[in-house]
Amino acid sequence: MVRFFGALVGMGFIAALLWSFGWGVNAQLTETHTQSVEHRFHQEPRDVAFSTDGPFGKFDRAQLQRGFQVYKEVCAACHSLGQVAFRNLADLGYEEPEIKAIAAQWQIEVPSINPDTGEATTRKAIASDHFPSPYANEVAARAGNNNALPPDLSLIVKAREGGAPYIYSLLTGYQNAPADLPAEARPGQGLHYNPYFANLNIAMPPPLTADGQVTYADGTNPTRENMAKDVAAFLTWTAEPNLESRHRTGLAVLIFLLIATILAYMAYQNIWHGGADRRVRQTGPLDPENQAKSRAAKKEAGIKG
Repeated sequence: MVRFFGALVGMGFIAALLWSFGWGVNAQLTETHTQSVEHRFHQEPRDVAFSTDGPFGKFDRAQLQRGFQVYKEVCAACHSLGQVAFRNLADLGYEEPEIKAIAAQWQIEVPSINPDTGEATTRKAIASDHFPSPYANEVAARAGNNNALPPDLSLIVKAREGGAPYIYSLLTGYQNAPADLPAEARPGQGLHYNPYFANLNIAMPPPLTADGQVTYADGTNPTRENMAKDVAAFLTWTAEPNLESRHRTGLAVLIFLLIATILAYMAYQNIWHGGADRRVRQTGPLDPENQAKSRAAKKEAGIKG
């Protein structure tokens, strides 16, 4: 009786599974699927090459310094870089006196406490400080940006799908809304159309508005495309400053594994492969009587040959 009811329950589960599968297939074949407006007008990041691409990628220090200049003169007014300290700029090629000067001249002071009165105050930054936020708190940040919160840029390249090419595409992708864009998807007050942004409309105004917005010290032509690419490369460094050492470690591990594989194969060839033939060569062939006994033993054990 127990088996009978168990079989009935099992058949019920199978019937429910088959019904669900059939229903899903029928719905997939008969229902019409309409794409959302965001899906139809959204564009994937442009194909942009960076020096850090691939397993042998390296940072271009000159480009990183140019990108830092773009961040300092354009992006720092709204976006924080809270996971990076001024002293980390040594990785970009800046000397210690230069880093101290950059920190002391930073346009935003570091929050502090007056030791005499205990009241909140600010002070000039030093090399060990992290880059200070342009806003006192989230409420102040939203109040100054149409209720939008400017994200911290320290890890933005790793936090956004598409990485550095997405940052580049976003910075250079501002444009007028297409004529066939539905009215409900058009940018409202304080919003700007950008097909590389997830929902097409972004609260951040175009940060790079014209060529020459930043004057590069090394004489590089500061076009909008170059500035966008340089700051995207700089943000790649802030997100993964150990990228070069990680690439070197990965290459060393691959070389080690290759050598270990070759040694293991040679050991196999020398110790295990062809062991039976070597035993025959070492002990000599069996005499006819022993050969007959060996064949009989194999036949009794069911072994062919």
